[in-house]
Amino acid sequence: MTDLLRFLMCSPRHYDVDYVINPWMEGNIHKSSRDRANEQWDKLYHLIKDHAIVDLVDPVQGWPDMVFTANAGLVLGDKVVLSRFLHKERQGEEPHFKQWFEDNGYKVFELPADLPFEGAGDALLDREGRWLWAGYGFRTELDSHPLIAEWLDIEVLSLRLIDSRFYHLDTCFCPLTGGYLLYYPPAFDAYSNLLIERRVPADKRIAIAEPDAVNFACNAVNIHQVVILNKASEDLKQRLGQVGYTVMETPLTEFLKAGGASKCLTLRTTEPVREELHARVTVESRNIHLEGHLLDAGIMNRVLDTVVEKGGSFKVLNFNLGAERQSTSRAEVRVTAPDHEVMEEIMTQLIELGAVDVPTEERNAILEDVIQSGVAPDDFYVTTIYPTEVRIDGQWVRVENQRMDGAIAIRQTPDGLTARCKILRDLEVGEKVVVGVEGIRIVRKPESRDQRGTKEEFTFMGSGVSSERRVELLVEQIAWEMRHIRDQGGKVVVTAGPVVIHTGGSEHLARLIREGYVQALLAGNAIAVHDMEQSLMGTSLGVDMKKGVPVHGGHRHHLKVINAIRRYGNIPNAVEQGFLTQGIMYECVKNNVPFCLAGSIRDDGPLPDTHMDLLKAQAEYARLIEGADMILMLSTMLHSIGVGNMTPAGVKMVCVDINPAVVTKLSDRGSVESVGIVTDVGLFLSLLVKQLDQLTNPYPLSQTVQ
Repeated sequence: MTDLLRFLMCSPRHYDVDYVINPWMEGNIHKSSRDRANEQWDKLYHLIKDHAIVDLVDPVQGWPDMVFTANAGLVLGDKVVLSRFLHKERQGEEPHFKQWFEDNGYKVFELPADLPFEGAGDALLDREGRWLWAGYGFRTELDSHPLIAEWLDIEVLSLRLIDSRFYHLDTCFCPLTGGYLLYYPPAFDAYSNLLIERRVPADKRIAIAEPDAVNFACNAVNIHQVVILNKASEDLKQRLGQVGYTVMETPLTEFLKAGGASKCLTLRTTEPVREELHARVTVESRNIHLEGHLLDAGIMNRVLDTVVEKGGSFKVLNFNLGAERQSTSRAEVRVTAPDHEVMEEIMTQLIELGAVDVPTEERNAILEDVIQSGVAPDDFYVTTIYPTEVRIDGQWVRVENQRMDGAIAIRQTPDGLTARCKILRDLEVGEKVVVGVEGIRIVRKPESRDQRGTKEEFTFMGSGVSSERRVELLVEQIAWEMRHIRDQGGKVVVTAGPVVIHTGGSEHLARLIREGYVQALLAGNAIAVHDMEQSLMGTSLGVDMKKGVPVHGGHRHHLKVINAIRRYGNIPNAVEQGFLTQGIMYECVKNNVPFCLAGSIRDDGPLPDTHMDLLKAQAEYARLIEGADMILMLSTMLHSIGVGNMTPAGVKMVCVDINPAVVTKLSDRGSVESVGIVTDVGLFLSLLVKQLDQLTNPYPLSQTVQ
């Protein structure tokens, strides 16, 4: 036995499962055998005592979990950070453990009462004393880590737990003598696993499988080359043996009912201090301000969920609820992340939700020079569809040309500084680009209670309320909006795929163009080819559009059409010379509606009007979208995604496709103005034209009886 290692344990005299505060306790209330628990604890006690000194703290009636002394606090040298239990069921243990530490000469540090930290259950020292692994996510708050680093003067590495079965770090993570690590990777998020892999070499990482994990193999006591645990598979014992460890199994099934095993039942109280190493913590906190219909529109939930899902934690500092139905609410939230990189990712998402970093009100955006055309600086801010402002020289400047997935370029002009959203390839030397997330705010239109949920997916012939009727109701709304836009001199842009032609929608779209409801058409080579094939030859893809049957030699029709248009030079020439006399493309030319056809690698021909330079096609798409009030996306996922990325918030978008997945993908872009309709596009256009007719002539005149 050595006097260098000491452990603190507590008799299970008052142990029982009296409540449920973790998944293991569910179904086990008062089902633990006290006699068996005493027997199992005694075996563990003597096994450890054979290798180290064991001190005892007296159990206290009413606090059954005092037996799990790992949660008493975190010891390093002569210092201890006392636990602050999350659940009230264990908070009464704190003064008893504090008294023991003080009686034994430890300097006790106490966290604020509202800052949970559960001792060595969530904080495990590297066995060589190089750093402290600290868990968070279920019982311990991330905000405790900087204080622990300061008080114990040690580097803290924060690990986020994501599986509620492994609610404490020591249930799935065990540093071993010699720099080895026994752990269960699925218990951690991706960031934490990457951090583990960066610090622990691959040949020293012993990852276990789920069967060993649920037997709490990681909840082990390590004394030099001895590993004492509840149970381990033969494979795990062999792996540990190969690297020099002796595994000692001692059943602790009665304590597993409360969610603990050998490590939970002990606290190592002799942890050596590495004098040459000092505190270092990467945890970062920021306060954000939120304003709007935070509850009605679900913004508050989305903000808090985003923080947690991205690996951070939060504390709501202030929340002022609007007094009236349409009143806005205000909130201030402290957001904490394990390092700067994670914080930047979280803040980027929160800015999209309208959050403002409180110090941002006084901080300018960080700018870096463009030193190579078409290349942004590292860590450039990626734009969203929402109106954005950046703070430059103490002034908030609105970003022009707002679009998704761009960079914010700053340039000095005779009229002052301008901020413009640009795609990467358009960045020029001499411009500056906004990097990071400081000095940036999103100007989102508040969503009222009435607006919440206006982004819907309407399924044709679905279950519940007649989906056919639901489509008709939505078409009525779209028709009214299109009529209003036309009468106000607004702009509707249509992006359409060849399915419009195949489903018989050509005549209806042509009519919308002819009657002034469409101000621009964005499409590919195919829709123009098949529209003109139908207009000139009565077929689409060689199928007779009236009879619905293939015609002899029809598979060559689209090529004949392409050839004919190429002979005329382009589509406008074919119209002007009387060759093309009807259809979508005809109406575009006759009614001066601009169109852009973007080519692809699979296009036949292509038509001379088709842009095969996709960069030029993108630029033309963006130009035609400018000033749009509404965009109709008709059965073309590829072109619609491109259009959606170019379109700022505030533009009403209607996506129609027979494939629900396409509709969901295209309509789910964070805009309350986005609507998805799952139906046949030909049927949709037919219904739309009928509704517009009814708006034009809503009340038929009755004949007067003479």
